[in-house]
Amino acid sequence: MSDESGTQDIPAGFPAGGPRPEPIRFFGATWVNHDNGYALRRVGAATGSLAAAVASCLILRFAYEGLQIADTGSFVTVLVIAMFAICSALAFRNTWDGFGRRPDPDRQASLRGLLAIGFVGSLLAYFFRSLIEAPGEKLHREEFEAARREYEKRGARRTGNPSKKKRRR
Repeated sequence: MSDESGTQDIPAGFPAGGPRPEPIRFFGATWVNHDNGYALRRVGAATGSLAAAVASCLILRFAYEGLQIADTGSFVTVLVIAMFAICSALAFRNTWDGFGRRPDPDRQASLRGLLAIGFVGSLLAYFFRSLIEAPGEKLHREEFEAARREYEKRGARRTGNPSKKKRRR
């Protein structure tokens, strides 16, 4: 955003009045033309999400060891492991699906606790998607292209300023 005018900076190659690409976290608008360090950002996003997933697994390992030290019994241990595994799988699937379509806000609100427990699955989904494209790029590209087509279609119908049109008598 420009400080002087209060308007968004328009990336090169986009009409001033036309649709603007929606920025993606960590990528900005570089996903449109794959410029300004897009490949480096993808490598960074993949590396960062994998490192975060590994660190999270180490923290979960400490929690598991804490359960062993507390001698809570095998039932509680199996229950905790199953909870993290199931929640991670559901979080992975939910995050992966979120890259292809806009998530329903009500459903997201109801799954918030489950997704928080399964954070490792979300990190892994982000890692795997970063290997293919910027996470959410396909969805954003489809929406941007549709908006661009609609804008061009609207602009093609109108020619000139209607107020300067000569009237027939």
